[in-house]
Amino acid sequence: MTRIAIVQTNPEFGNVAFNVDQAVGLISSVEADLYVLPELFNTGYNFTDRKEVEKLSEPPDGYTFRAMTGAAAQMNARIVYGFAERSDAIYNSAALVGPGGIVGLYRKVHLYYRETLYFAPGNLGFPVYDLPFGRVGIMICFDWYYPESARSLALKNAQLIAHPSNLVLPHCPDAMITRCLENRVFAATVNRVGTEKRGGSDLTYIGTSEIVAPTGEILIRMGQAELGIRVVEVDLKTALKKKINRYNDLMAGRRPGEYGW
Repeated sequence: MTRIAIVQTNPEFGNVAFNVDQAVGLISSVEADLYVLPELFNTGYNFTDRKEVEKLSEPPDGYTFRAMTGAAAQMNARIVYGFAERSDAIYNSAALVGPGGIVGLYRKVHLYYRETLYFAPGNLGFPVYDLPFGRVGIMICFDWYYPESARSLALKNAQLIAHPSNLVLPHCPDAMITRCLENRVFAATVNRVGTEKRGGSDLTYIGTSEIVAPTGEILIRMGQAELGIRVVEVDLKTALKKKINRYNDLMAGRRPGEYGW
């Protein structure tokens, strides 16, 4: 059995030290094998211009990475967290770290709203990582709107999709039930709470972080304004079973040649 923790935070825009300390405090309060944090948890989301993004972005081995790696070592666990990555361009990224440092990196493929002005589209595909407890893939927030995202991870034999998010639209928590059903995977969708009023755009985040099973069962769903951490124990091996009856295997039954794309 694997203990999955969802960490629902309320970042203060631009206050990286505060936001990281808030997350580390929650992580250290509960034991888990994998902790999933929101998208851009360390900076806040509602950027108003590219200069803000450049100022608050970090290289993959920056301040936030060091704090998260320290927390992972303290808890002997893995952590997935979202941050603005400074590299050849600036990406809306998620890092997977463990006690020994970075395990993997994902760059958001499908950008939402003003992200399209400030971030480059992701160019690393949809990676899946072998961890001691199972295979974990990553996507970020608006990626859920494109079924190809979760399907790509499922075709690479992901058992769990870690899904850092900053959700403002109401549809995702229920839509992830379908994503898990159609791919027979677990998903940990982790959102933030609060409101950011910046640059003439008021964004209110819907909370409702959740863990959904391959059967579509909501194992846990947090409140819309709840700040905290919740843990669920799951058997990731059940995500390897793609048959829904003796005749239908969801992956083997695909017919790519008939789809026309």
